[in-house]
Amino acid sequence: MDIVNPAAQAYAEKYSSGEDDLLKEISEHTLANHSKAHMLSGHLQGKFLEMISYMIRPSRILEIGTFTGYSALCLEKGLAADGTLHTIEIREDDAATAGLFFQKKDVKRILLHVGEALNIIGQLEETWDLVFIDADKVSYSLYFKSVLPKVRAGGFILVDNVLFHGQVLEAEIRGKNAKAIHEFNDMIAARTDVEKVLLPLRDGLYLIRKL
Repeated sequence: MDIVNPAAQAYAEKYSSGEDDLLKEISEHTLANHSKAHMLSGHLQGKFLEMISYMIRPSRILEIGTFTGYSALCLEKGLAADGTLHTIEIREDDAATAGLFFQKKDVKRILLHVGEALNIIGQLEETWDLVFIDADKVSYSLYFKSVLPKVRAGGFILVDNVLFHGQVLEAEIRGKNAKAIHEFNDMIAARTDVEKVLLPLRDGLYLIRKL
């Protein structure tokens, strides 16, 4: 299902600031070489992540799900001068690819972790200003509950794929990923300790603020 009209998507991209050369390279490389290239944040969502980061000017960012590095580089742009971004990727091949692109920009403020996110989150002694969750969908609720105590009051959590290819819109939701996303969305909607808005951007993006 096309959640966003493709013509509207193209129009929005036309009237948004363009990608820098490195982001274009990551996008082209991923589309040409990765069997799951649809997982890439891409131009419009990437620019949104960059804008949010610039608005918040976070000192500490956590990204759960690096993929090939596109979204991390977008988020890194808005970091405070002394800021650090921790990004976690379970797939060694994708982490290696992202690491090569980080080296091209000579980014020293991005710390790349390879392994199980829940284990790594528990080892990081940080207070997060901004968290971006874009990893395995079945674990979304666990990721959220793991990071929320470490997010500062007034801090933000962004969660990707919360419309999951439109499958959560069906009368009968099938598939473990779509069911997990729907349950996650229900859980967030019921919480009174956060404010939230679900945006129909790309595959759905939840913007959550800790109270």
